[in-house]
Amino acid sequence: MRILAGDSRGRPFKSVPKSLPVKPISSRIKKSVFDILRPWLGEARFLDLYAGTGAVGLEALSRGAASCFFVDRDKRCLAVIDQNLAALGLASKGRTAYGDALQDLSWIPFRAGAATFDLIYLGPPYRDEENRPLAFSTPTLARVAEAGLAAAGALILVQHHVKEDVAAPAGWENFRREKYGDTYVDFLRRAAAAA
Repeated sequence: MRILAGDSRGRPFKSVPKSLPVKPISSRIKKSVFDILRPWLGEARFLDLYAGTGAVGLEALSRGAASCFFVDRDKRCLAVIDQNLAALGLASKGRTAYGDALQDLSWIPFRAGAATFDLIYLGPPYRDEENRPLAFSTPTLARVAEAGLAAAGALILVQHHVKEDVAAPAGWENFRREKYGDTYVDFLRRAAAAA
């Protein structure tokens, strides 16, 4: 796996062991998403939920994000992300924390050292170990909204299977959707106030 663009362009980074039920984001999806995000990345505070390999947050840091907070519920993933942050010289900009994105997330600002985030990326797993479909996106969005993690003008991105119905939390709207094979990436922003 490699960083695609920015200060660390072309540099390799470790993936998690193949034994873990983690499906890294494809280079195609990552390139497309970050091309779209380019205007928002400079000095952004980035939150990578379901961080897995850390590929999304590492790319954000390489491309100019001021900081990234990586959350995952597998400590082996977090250990690999910490190693990659150190190897890429990004340890001062990235922090990792163990946590379940389906539970209360009000602890994140304290641990992250940032009250809110400009860009929030959710990449929950599509299936469990028995290959049964999962639907974590909508409840995770609800937890993000409840915890008030999004800054004014923030974007939330949700990567999910095309068969998973995703509902935006109250006060948010899905303003863009990109399709990549069996994957959608939804872009959410705060809905405009009714006139």
